[in-house]
Amino acid sequence: MNEELCIKIRENFTAMSIYKNPEKTNSLFTGRNLPSFVKDFLLKRYIDSNGDVNVVGLTSFLDLVIPKDPSMVKTALKSGRDLTLLCRFIINIDLVRNVKRFSIPDMGIKLTEGQIPDHVCGAHAADLSDGEKWGIIKICLLPDDVGKKFHVEMVDYKPFKPYSSVDINYLVNARKRFSTEEWIDVLISAMEYDPDGFDGLTQKLEFLTRLLIFVEPRLNAIELAPKGTGKSYVFGNLSKYGWLVSGGKVTRAKLFWDKQKQQNGIMKNHDFLAFDEIQTIEFQEPLEIQAALKSYLESGKTTIDNQEFSSECGLMLMGNIPLSQDRQPITNKYFDNLPKEFRESALLDRFHCFIEGWKLPRINTSMIFKGWTLNVEYFSEIIHELRTQNSYAQLYDQLVEIAPNTDMRDAKAVQRIATAYIKLLFPHWRTLEDVDINEFEIYCLNPALDRRGIIKEQCHYIDPEFKRYLSGINIKQL
Repeated sequence: MNEELCIKIRENFTAMSIYKNPEKTNSLFTGRNLPSFVKDFLLKRYIDSNGDVNVVGLTSFLDLVIPKDPSMVKTALKSGRDLTLLCRFIINIDLVRNVKRFSIPDMGIKLTEGQIPDHVCGAHAADLSDGEKWGIIKICLLPDDVGKKFHVEMVDYKPFKPYSSVDINYLVNARKRFSTEEWIDVLISAMEYDPDGFDGLTQKLEFLTRLLIFVEPRLNAIELAPKGTGKSYVFGNLSKYGWLVSGGKVTRAKLFWDKQKQQNGIMKNHDFLAFDEIQTIEFQEPLEIQAALKSYLESGKTTIDNQEFSSECGLMLMGNIPLSQDRQPITNKYFDNLPKEFRESALLDRFHCFIEGWKLPRINTSMIFKGWTLNVEYFSEIIHELRTQNSYAQLYDQLVEIAPNTDMRDAKAVQRIATAYIKLLFPHWRTLEDVDINEFEIYCLNPALDRRGIIKEQCHYIDPEFKRYLSGINIKQL
């Protein structure tokens, strides 16, 4: 990315920008498995206006709150020390004992060992709900009421949220100062990749399509791609509001509602759930999962053991696909590469968007971004905030006409995809007067039709009863 654009980012986003220099900073985090939104938060504390990092200060802080050796945590607790940690932890409610428990998987503390007292829960009721969290916590080892057993107690908690709120209007005004081509490069650099590493606009837009489920509620997508195209990195590093599942066993209880524990699953409190390397994931009770997914993907609701579950979480399926020497799929039946639990047309038709990952380059070291860009923590908060901005869907409705005989799922799918593109690429479009119709057609509506069209075609290959093409969705004559 050229230096002029980096300067423009810095001028328009000031405190929300950061200088990325992975050659100098990556080694500072060696041995600590931290997502990008945490790394950028830490770098912002110890970086000056010229982009130079206070290495001594950052290293000292890391050693204080994120020990390299996880075993040091338990050793320190046993010696009677209180510890303050910046970490990922998981909350679980024990209804039998009426205790809210937590675990710190990266540091060897199990759910049976961690407890959150009532005063901490009460002070942070909204933040300390079920599921995975990031925060700065203070823990110590305390005896139980009898005094014979000990547990790890969370005596203080500060949610990891450097931006307590973000101003969409600020984003809107800043976006107006960038051309569409520039803004596409800004977004890619915010994802920590160098736009110059992509071969033209087609590859860039294919890459950015991964962000659609970050900005649009209940948008469901499938991406099939060769290995090494950065799928895992995007969904595991850019947002604390998402959940990435990579291999292992998946149950209906884990996804939706755990009857035994009386608590919600992953999909309740997250913006999206991404299955990575889906061919390697073992789905237990596959028929029950399939039935629950059909209902949920259709309406955002499903019933598990007489318990109604609802959420705005989107679902992303990511898998590998074999390619020919010219980097095209060996077969035109793409869904043959999905696990058999997902190779059913009625289920797949409920997915909105398909990403042709074979169009993307294999990620190499030269593609890692260096220069001024948006810091990931700010970027993740902005795309999270865009999810609840309903003006963009209203704008779509004013721009597009739907023929009476249009399939309802097609209409909803195209609306969600196109609305997500507007949020991502044109957040400054707030009224019809703001819209460039030509850009809306090129960057929003046509890609939405194409991506939904692939889902239609692939469902037709499985079941000819499904129509191969969609129709009846056009721009209004304004």
